[in-house]
This record gives sequence, C-alpha cells and structure tokens, in this order.
Amino acid sequence: MRRIILASQSPRRRELMELIGFPFQVMTSDAEEIITSCDPAAVTEELSWQKAHAAAADIPDGEEAVVIGADTVVSVGGRILGKPKDTEEARSAICAIQGRDHMVYTGVTILVKDSGGIRAETFSEGTKVITAPMSGEEIEKYIATEEPYDKAGAYGIQGSFARFIRGIEGDYYNVMGLPVHRLYERLKKIVDNV
Repeated sequence: MRRIILASQSPRRRELMELIGFPFQVMTSDAEEIITSCDPAAVTEELSWQKAHAAAADIPDGEEAVVIGADTVVSVGGRILGKPKDTEEARSAICAIQGRDHMVYTGVTILVKDSGGIRAETFSEGTKVITAPMSGEEIEKYIATEEPYDKAGAYGIQGSFARFIRGIEGDYYNVMGLPVHRLYERLKKIVDNV
C-alpha cells in the first residue's frame, strides 16, 4: 500500500485522520503560503494544494505516496477570519461571529505520487455554523483562555466555545479541520486501486 502522508501540523487533523482508519504519517513543510483569491472556499483549496505539493517535494523520487494537504478558514459576511495573532484579533473575530451565522470552509488536496507521475484532486467543503449572542463579559472570559489562538476564527467547536454554538448545517468534523466522510470516500477509492 502507498504511504499516506498528512501534510499538516494540526493535532485536530491528526485525530480526524485516525478516525478515517488508514495508517498515515505526518510530514510538514515551511513553504510560504500564497493567496491569490478572495473567495473563502477557493483560498482553502489553494492553500491545501500548496501544502500537499510542498510535502510531496520532500518525497524521494521513485517512492509512491498519497499526500493530503488541508486548510480551514472561517468566513463571516465575506470576510476571512484566520488564526488570531493576539488578543485584539481574537476579540475582533469573536465579536464578528457572535450572534450570527458564519461559514467554515476546509479545502483538501489529495496528491498521488507514483510511477505515473503526480496527480492531484482538490475540493472544499462548507459548513454553516450558528453562533449564539455573547455578552462582553463572555467574550472577554473566552479570549482570556489559550483556546482561540491556534484556530481559524478564534474558536474550536470541540472546545469550551461549544457552549456558544446554537447549531450547524453540514459536516461537524469539517469545522474541526477535515471533512472526514468525504475524505474517507476519496481515500478508499485510491487505496482500493493500489
């Protein structure tokens, strides 16, 4: 079986890959991320493609592998909210999403490297998240934790922010960082064709 590589440092993506059930390894790259689109779904696809190709470049010639790159963004009112760098950015992100709906997009690139060369498939998944209104005190208490600072949109649906999520429409795991079922279906076809 081809080696499966997850091109991500995210501990959440590692957990989600374990749910998929195929053995995998983690390989990341420090390649610069370049964004040329303003569309949130297209941004995630672009970045996932870059991550997958950067990791694949480190695989020796002649070695067969499946490389998975992924990227997640939160979008509210057409504005992309990345990972906050400081308290002000975390506050701004939470204020933007509290009391309203927003979208979470994850782009995935599955790159297959074998004797036939390199071929890649890229797709994105969108999930609507409905956030309850939050008081100023609730926002301040939340951003005083460590939770917002390594997550797109300054929150993790699986963490303490869960108490502010009124509902979702779509794939829950997509909000965590990988559309698990959709990726499983794609990987199953690739692995079965080995």
